Amino acid sequence: MTQDELKDAVAAAAIDEIRPHLGRDSVIGVGTGSTANRFIDRLASLRDDLRGAVASSEASAERLRGHGIECFELNEVGTVPVYVDGADEVNAHLHMIKGGGAALTREKIVAACAERFICIADGSKKVATLGDFPLPVEVIPMARSYVARELVKLGADPVYRQGVITDNGNQILDCYEFMIEDPVAMEARIDAIVGVVTNGLFAARGADLLLLGGEQGVERLTPA
Repeated sequence: MTQDELKDAVAAAAIDEIRPHLGRDSVIGVGTGSTANRFIDRLASLRDDLRGAVASSEASAERLRGHGIECFELNEVGTVPVYVDGADEVNAHLHMIKGGGAALTREKIVAACAERFICIADGSKKVATLGDFPLPVEVIPMARSYVARELVKLGADPVYRQGVITDNGNQILDCYEFMIEDPVAMEARIDAIVGVVTNGLFAARGADLLLLGGEQGVERLTPA
C-alpha cells in the first residue's frame, strides 16, 4: 500500500472509533496535517450526526467549514469527548513528536481538553526512540536566540524555521540531532525555558489509542 492509502485506511478506522461519541450535541476535536485532512474529508459524511468540531489550526477549521461542519472556539466548549490527530513520530508508550505543521500549541491545548486522544498514523511514524524527526519548539519572537542557546545546553541543534509564523504569531525552532530517552522529563524541561510557548513532545498527555496503518491493515495499539 502507498503512504496515501495507509493514511486513508487509518482515517477510515478513526471514523469507526468516534461513532460512539457522536450525537447532535457532540463537538469533537480535530487536528492538523495530511492525515488529519483525510479524517476531516471522511467526517464530512457525518456532519449531520454531530454539532461541530474544535480545530487545532486555522487550516483545519477552513477545511471543516468547507465540508459544512461548524467550528467552535474551545472556550465555548470546555472539553471534547475525543480528539483525532496525526503524529510526526510515536513510540510504544504513545508519546509523540508533533508540530511539523507548526500547529503544536493549539494541538496540545485541544489534546489537554480531550477525554480521549486518538492518534492516526502510517507505520513509518512508529519509532523506538523519539528524535529522528526534529522536535519543534514554539517561541516568543524576542526570546528566540535565548531559547536556542538553552536548547543547545540540553544537547539539541536548534534551527530557526525561516518564514514560518504560527497561528499564535510566534516562531518555531526545530531541534535536530536530539534523541529523547525520557520524553516526559524533556517535555517539562523545555517548557520551563523562559520564552518557550510549548514544545512538540506530547508525552505528559500522550495518545490513548494509536491507529497504525501497515501492509496488514490497521493496528489498534494502546500505551505500553
